Amino acid sequence: MLRRAQRRRRREQGKHSCKTSTAPSAQLTVPSPLCPRSWCTPVTSGSRTRRKAASATCRSLTPTQCGGQRSPWHAEDRHYNSGAPMSLQREPAHYFGYVYFRQVKDSSVKRGYFQKSLVLVSRLPFVRLFQALLSLIAPEYFDKLAPCLEAVCNEIDQWPAPMPGQTLNLPVMGVVLQVHVPSRVDKPEYSPPKQCSHENLLPAPVVLTSVHELDLFRCFQPVLTHVQTLWELMLLGEPLVVLAPSPAMSSEIVLALISCLQPLKFCCDYRPYFTIHDSEFKEFTTRTQAPPNVVLGVTNPFFIKTLQHWPHILRVGEPKMSGDLPKQVKLKKPSRLKTLDTKPGLYTAYSAHLHRDKALLKRLLKGLQKKRPWDTQTALLRRHLLELTQSFIIPLVRPGREGEGAEGHGPRLTPLPHQEHYMASLMPLQKSITPWKTPPQIRPFRQDDFLRSLEHAGPQLTCILKGDWLGLYRRFFKSPHFDGWYRQRHKEMAQKLEALHLEAICEAQNIETWMKDKSEVEVVDLVLKLREKLVQAQGHQLPVKEATLQRAQLYIETVIGSLPKDLQAVLCPS
Repeated sequence: MLRRAQRRRRREQGKHSCKTSTAPSAQLTVPSPLCPRSWCTPVTSGSRTRRKAASATCRSLTPTQCGGQRSPWHAEDRHYNSGAPMSLQREPAHYFGYVYFRQVKDSSVKRGYFQKSLVLVSRLPFVRLFQALLSLIAPEYFDKLAPCLEAVCNEIDQWPAPMPGQTLNLPVMGVVLQVHVPSRVDKPEYSPPKQCSHENLLPAPVVLTSVHELDLFRCFQPVLTHVQTLWELMLLGEPLVVLAPSPAMSSEIVLALISCLQPLKFCCDYRPYFTIHDSEFKEFTTRTQAPPNVVLGVTNPFFIKTLQHWPHILRVGEPKMSGDLPKQVKLKKPSRLKTLDTKPGLYTAYSAHLHRDKALLKRLLKGLQKKRPWDTQTALLRRHLLELTQSFIIPLVRPGREGEGAEGHGPRLTPLPHQEHYMASLMPLQKSITPWKTPPQIRPFRQDDFLRSLEHAGPQLTCILKGDWLGLYRRFFKSPHFDGWYRQRHKEMAQKLEALHLEAICEAQNIETWMKDKSEVEVVDLVLKLREKLVQAQGHQLPVKEATLQRAQLYIETVIGSLPKDLQAVLCPS
């Protein structure tokens, strides 16, 4: 995010966040011996000739470009992802760059300004944390350069690896940042971490209320009346361009938009700050094919011409007040989009499926009139979007539980404590899982069956909004978000089935009896399958108890012991 500040009569522009592909870039220089292992890597970019040094930093590093030890984060990413919320999991295909940009008047430079950036490159989308970190590091670095950066890197290198559910104290430059790393078992309305009373920390830690959440109310000031329409566009994975006055504003709005879908993971691409220098510029601006499912944040008015064929363009200006409410952009047809001097507005032909929640806008307006803290306004807006997404994703108020299946089908197994009702109905019967047979298959997802179930178990049970819910679901089925959501749910259900099958085998009391009439091929096949399940479970891919793992290992040893010596030598080479 970009923040303007005055420091020692020099003009500074603060931070913006960008998400970039892993293509290497020559514009970034990394102090080769300095590579913080678990959290982030500082890199620098300076220019006396380029007009926008910040745009040159919006490229990422390949792992081989970063010196230092291999990060434990790379080694423990599976363990971290297993406990982290979907939206905060490490992405193997992208890095996140957090930029602090300074521009200082300098008459000796042709363009009149000296420009330099400090960038944190990380695979963690912890926007708020790295904002705070940059605000501490960058001013000192611009004064003291390499020695300061080296000291900071050494401090960050000593930070404990990020573990979901833990509250960590992170010392840097004489300040202790206290943060809570979110866990998937945290409640959505999780309260800020409290200072640990049992630790005598000097100086007192600076408690960050969140490592990733933005001030939604501030970000959505000019578009409050269209928040629901924008939520639908995000839900459907529609291509959207956000044209803002500054990299800070474009970054914040894009990041706020993708956060609207929590707890649903945003499965499309997004670029909080995109420039004409990015390698995908030609791909995104071509008119020979439909625009990709990307949310772009831009500042250059040139994009109005090159992206005029995109179906949705949000043009925002500097925040201005209109009475008690920030001046709102208007909904306009794409045909009114002019190449030059385009006025703020949401240029789209999209017609929202759901009716606007006028009560929400009234509550926000009342909060402004009463001078309610913006944190409270943000919490109100975030809760509204959370409940809207939950009402859409979970058709029933109460998730399905073991013993509560579809009518007439008997008890079913529900793989997750918060599993969607329809997906829970696709799980096989509990009695169909037997020790010595392959686990039954998960029933296929049938859209028509799901839509019919909404008549008595739809979002109307949890959401007061009226509208064409069925039409919204039909379009959602065609979006990348449905594909990503379904793949993840199906994977978790399959893992649960494998875990239950392993437990059924370990609880069987007659394995010796079973082996009596089985051929050596069948017995060896059992050993190999048990080993495969054991490896999956030990890699945290199967949710099983430690006692089950120990029992499975004992079964493997028992079965191998019953085989001839030559087969034992093959299965257990010394």
